[in-house]
Amino acid sequence: MAPRVALAIAAHPDDIELMMAGTLVLLGRAGYELHMMNVADGSCGSMSEDAAATARRRLDEAKAAARLLNATLHLPIARDLEIFYDERLLRKVAAVVREADPAIVLLQSPVDYMEDHINASRLGVTAAFARSFPNFVTDPRRAPVSREVAVYHALPWGLRGPLREPIAAHFFVDIASTLSIKRAALACHASQKEWLDETQGLDSYLQTMEDSARAAGRMSGRFSAAEGWQRHSHLGFGAEHFDPLREALGDTLVHTVEGSN
Repeated sequence: MAPRVALAIAAHPDDIELMMAGTLVLLGRAGYELHMMNVADGSCGSMSEDAAATARRRLDEAKAAARLLNATLHLPIARDLEIFYDERLLRKVAAVVREADPAIVLLQSPVDYMEDHINASRLGVTAAFARSFPNFVTDPRRAPVSREVAVYHALPWGLRGPLREPIAAHFFVDIASTLSIKRAALACHASQKEWLDETQGLDSYLQTMEDSARAAGRMSGRFSAAEGWQRHSHLGFGAEHFDPLREALGDTLVHTVEGSN
C-alpha cells in the first residue's frame, strides 16, 4: 500500500515552522510521510550578506529544520519577492506535488499581508488540482497521479488579513504536545531571527511564534496552543467527505468552529 503523505508548501524558509509545523508533526505521529517545500530561497532575508550567501545559509537552516521534523525537503524554485502565479513556477510546483503524491496538502492562507505568501498558496492549489491531468506537463516531467487530495490553508502570520481584518478558522488543531518541536524547528532559522529582529522590531522571534499559537488556542476556546486551519473546497480534489487531516488526528486534537463544515 502506498504511504500516506502530507505535503506542506509555503513561500519562504521558516513559514512552515511559523504556522504549520505543529500540525505537520502530529500528522507524522499519525503515520504520515512528511514533505516540505519552500517556494522561495530566502535570499532577501539579510541586511549584510549578499543574495547568494543568504540563500545558501537559509537552505542550510531549512535542511536542519526538515531533519528535526523528519520531513523530506524539496528545493526552492524562486527568489524572494519573485513568487508569481505563472506557468513556469506552476509547472515546477506541480512536479513536486506529483512526486510526493500527497493525500494532504498544507498551504498558507489565500488572504495574507504578503504577495509571496498568497502566490505560493495559489500555486499549491492549482498544482494539486492539476495532479491528474495528463496534458499538463510538469517541469521536470512527472507522470500524473490520481490519489484524492485534501487542501488546507493555515491562518496567516499575525492571524489577520492584509487590511488588518481577523481571519476566522474552520477548525483548530491542538499543538500543545508539539509546540516544543515547532519552536526547535523555528530556531534552526537563526538568520531569519536576526533579520526580523533588525527590520521588524521583533524582540523575540521564537516568543512571537509561541504568542501566536497561544492566541490561536484562545480563539479555539478549547486548546492552550493551536494552529488554525481553513479547508479548501473539495471540488476537483476529492469527495466532499474526504477529510484526511481530521481523520488522522481525531476529535481530541481537532476542534471545529461552530457553523463551519
